[in-house]
Amino acid sequence: MTTFEIRENFYLSGKPFKVISGSIHYFRVVPEYWQDRLEKLKNMGCNTVETYVPWNMHEPNEGEYCFTGRFDIRAFIEKAHSLGLYVILRPSPYICAEWEFGGLPYWLLKDSQMKIRFDQKTFMEKVSRYFENFFPQVVDLQIDQGGPIILMQVENEYGGYANDHQYLYFLARLMRENGVTVPLVTSDGPWGDMLENGSIQDVALATFNCGSKIDRHFKRLRDFHGEEKPLMVMEFWIGWFDAWGDEAHHTTDVASAASELQTILEQGHVNIYMFHGGTNFGFTNGANYYEKLAPDVTSYDYDALLTEWGDITPKYEAFKKVIQSFQPIEEVPLTTNIQKKNYGELPVVDKVSLFSVLEDIAEPISSNYPLSMEELDQGYGYIYYTSKVGKARPVEDFRLVSCMDRANIYLNEELLFTKYDHELSEKESFEMTEAENEIGILVENMGRVNYSVKMNHQHKGIRDGVVINGAFQSDWTHYSLPLDQTELIDFSKPHQEGTPSFYRFEFEASETGDTFLDFSGWGKGVAFVNGFNLGRFWEVGPQKRLYIPGPLLKEGMNEIILFETDGKVMDSIRLVDEPLL
Repeated sequence: MTTFEIRENFYLSGKPFKVISGSIHYFRVVPEYWQDRLEKLKNMGCNTVETYVPWNMHEPNEGEYCFTGRFDIRAFIEKAHSLGLYVILRPSPYICAEWEFGGLPYWLLKDSQMKIRFDQKTFMEKVSRYFENFFPQVVDLQIDQGGPIILMQVENEYGGYANDHQYLYFLARLMRENGVTVPLVTSDGPWGDMLENGSIQDVALATFNCGSKIDRHFKRLRDFHGEEKPLMVMEFWIGWFDAWGDEAHHTTDVASAASELQTILEQGHVNIYMFHGGTNFGFTNGANYYEKLAPDVTSYDYDALLTEWGDITPKYEAFKKVIQSFQPIEEVPLTTNIQKKNYGELPVVDKVSLFSVLEDIAEPISSNYPLSMEELDQGYGYIYYTSKVGKARPVEDFRLVSCMDRANIYLNEELLFTKYDHELSEKESFEMTEAENEIGILVENMGRVNYSVKMNHQHKGIRDGVVINGAFQSDWTHYSLPLDQTELIDFSKPHQEGTPSFYRFEFEASETGDTFLDFSGWGKGVAFVNGFNLGRFWEVGPQKRLYIPGPLLKEGMNEIILFETDGKVMDSIRLVDEPLL
């Protein structure tokens, strides 16, 4: 039986073992490309792959589980095993990862009494049930049962959130009760009280996350251990993520990153975050919130060792050179044929206003007061709220109360104004001129915050209400728009310029390959490729093109649909063979 142990060092079947790992999130990569990314990981010299596990994708609705397609974690682990790679698993309930709500399911927010990430009865009941359904997918893939999993992590960066050690002990015990036999670890920042807050050293090895000053942080970890134990950087940040509105794509210096890697491997063990970042497909991007909302872009390129589309970078070559000085590298041939294609300019072939197809794609739901996204059993996307507001008159006090994250407000289907983040609660005035008037509000969930104390307040849509002339307006109709059934859109219906609308494009592909959707001139929205939600676009950048993996295309006719909310559109889009960072 193969074993993996933690003593003063890591030991694999009784022999010292240096963990050289890289992060690949299976859920951010199309399954057809898992093999390619793992082969490139192995060829750089890594012996291990690490991945988070997003609870919200595996239990998208309470009691409904998904372990197929892009979320077939077992298949990903088995593919790593077939290449001789070991696996570090970080199985929730919280992962951060710049992922929607840090991997927590939206439906937890339906219980106003629940305290997430605490030893609170209701929250732990939900975690317990999830673990009972998740761990059977992976426990027989642990190292002592002939599989590749050598370590599992308890929670994630908990010391940056709270110091409820009973919660951490409960999770560790729950993992053991569900068949986890490999050693456990925790990971936290090395700053302030984070290690003290997030560690349970009698049951899990403490590791840390950082991107620089390794010598200083290793000394801190040695002192914290109090005895000789392995030193490990569980997340060696070699890049960073981008938020919509950032001035430019984040990059880091190759030479300094390689130098820090050298320092890590001289003294301990590493997991490189990210080896390959991948893509926040659909509505899965997270957000940060300090002074203002900062939702992450669709790309999770992270300035990683492989680009978002899987190309080898100069940083990859520099890291490979460092790793070669510590151990020989046994390369494998790359077996996935990946090419980039320029399909050219695609004209709009059909278009239809959202207002024309609302009842085709959403069931109207009536309520005396506006309901939040969670109250509508909706996780992601948009909600359109509408209410009859009566006769012509001036409106001197219009306000959205407890609304998140971005709203387009319409009077009789004409745009009045767009409000975002801090602006949402500001007072507005306007004139209603028709004999009978209707207010419409299109609210977008731009990604729930994935880190820090704002996580407790991530209800989307409108929670409290809409004030008109100093009083709450009643009698609302809601249209939930997760946009998960684009096939229901009837493009034969009317299109009105300047309104939120769907735009359809077609192109014939004699051969499929990776391509990049250039959305220059378009405002804000989301793109669909053959029914697959590719992710968000927004003219504010820094992302200017959306990556389309070749496996999302097919030989023959392909369809792209853009849902654009702000009325800023062009007559065409382009599919090109070059990214633009």
